Amino acid sequence: MKENFIEIMDSTLRDGEQTNGVSFLPHEKLVMARMLLGRLNVDRIEVGSARVSEGEREAVTMICRYARQIGMLERVEVLGFVDGHRSIDWIADCGGKVINLLAKGSLKHCLQQLGKTPDEHIADIMEEVSYAHERGLAVNLYLEDWSNGMKDSPDYVYQLMDSLVTLGVHGHCTPPSQGGDGGGSLVRRFMLPDTLGIMNPLQVIEYFRKMIKRYPYQHFDFHAHNDYDLAVSNSLAAVLSGAKGLHVTVNGLGERCGNAPIASVQAILKDQFHAKTNIVESQLNDLSRMVESFSGIAVAPNQPIVGENVFTQVAGVHADGDSKNRLYYNDLVPERFGRKREYALGKTSGRANIAKNLEELGLELTPEQTRRVTRRITELGDKKEIVTKEDLPYIVSDVLKHDAPEDKVKLLSYVVSTAYGLKPGANIKVEINGKQYEGSALGDGQYDAFVKALRYIYKKYLGRTFPILANYRVTIPPGGRTDALVQTVITWDNEGRLIRTRGLDADQTEAAIKATFKMLNIFESAQY
Repeated sequence: MKENFIEIMDSTLRDGEQTNGVSFLPHEKLVMARMLLGRLNVDRIEVGSARVSEGEREAVTMICRYARQIGMLERVEVLGFVDGHRSIDWIADCGGKVINLLAKGSLKHCLQQLGKTPDEHIADIMEEVSYAHERGLAVNLYLEDWSNGMKDSPDYVYQLMDSLVTLGVHGHCTPPSQGGDGGGSLVRRFMLPDTLGIMNPLQVIEYFRKMIKRYPYQHFDFHAHNDYDLAVSNSLAAVLSGAKGLHVTVNGLGERCGNAPIASVQAILKDQFHAKTNIVESQLNDLSRMVESFSGIAVAPNQPIVGENVFTQVAGVHADGDSKNRLYYNDLVPERFGRKREYALGKTSGRANIAKNLEELGLELTPEQTRRVTRRITELGDKKEIVTKEDLPYIVSDVLKHDAPEDKVKLLSYVVSTAYGLKPGANIKVEINGKQYEGSALGDGQYDAFVKALRYIYKKYLGRTFPILANYRVTIPPGGRTDALVQTVITWDNEGRLIRTRGLDADQTEAAIKATFKMLNIFESAQY
């Protein structure tokens, strides 16, 4: 495909706000508009709908004021309606300069929703367009339900277009073949929406080519909806067929299944179609996080470009390949989008992933130490725990400081219980120097009951005192997850000898138990 330029119009602040449960405050719209125009550099933004509410008026006014100050007012657009000039007056009073006028693009909508004939609707549109220019507004025209119009009533679509493309200063525009430049129309852009998300790429190509062939000098935008998960594919089919602009939203927000997500559209336009846009790709992730926060709609972890997991290698073989001339890289390098590649830690990660994370943290381990750390991470992965890079220093400390080659004291099984109104209890079975013992006890907490059961075993069967717990501290690695690993550090006093041990697990009681058995093995080894 020959390299060409594609306009990007972002409709997050208007169409994206039609996502169920999403309502942006005026100041939130302003902040997003500033980022869309100032940092992401989209060509146009659609910021609201006329006459919706006072909050909408406030937001549109604030954005228009900001855009005027930075010389970008022509890039701010507001949806308006064929409503006897009321939308036009509303937009002009807010300081706007561009109206995206919503007309009916299918005969069914014209007859059944408006209750008007095509001639009546066309006359109304012409009146609105003329008045908008009197008020100093540029006009883009939406043909609502255009996809169904082309499928069920193409003659109506052509009748509408034939009337509007000749609506110019002198009633017509002159094509280049007759010495003109194809301009002169009072409608700047015709915006063709798949309003109900019914199209597939082959239909988009067919319908767009018919429009381009019949109206070769017009600027056509395409506005996709994602009901069949084809919004991105349909958008690119439109570009392939001659569309000069695409409508998108951040994170694919929009009514029902949403719109085409800007990050995916941008990446495919550049990499697969070799098309040019003005988008600053390094800002896509920051914008996605901002919209995620303001909208309250979480981004799926596997959503291309902006999902949490999309630049994370999980399989160890992939990390190994990345260290050997980037064998598992493609053009979607994370740095391009303001992100960085990560290597997951889990049961499939392997030593290569561990090495990548250790390298990033500045930690150096011997091959044997790396093997032991890998084994510990695999154990955590088997328990379906999410292990993050932030957890890794804790795991390294846990393994290297206290992993004895051979445990003399082993926990064979245990049950701890708690119930409302009853003291927690513990039943345990341990092996000490090859012999098995069982004990049970009640305590003020699950771990307290567990330790008292151990004390019982040491006193009754071994005739020995149990070390005294001198200090107990719990920490959680950064991340804030409910399933975060818990590190328990316990200081023990055994007849004046102090020792500190730590345990690491997703369960706080289990972490404390691990720290306890590390302590017992240290003291037991010292006796021989």
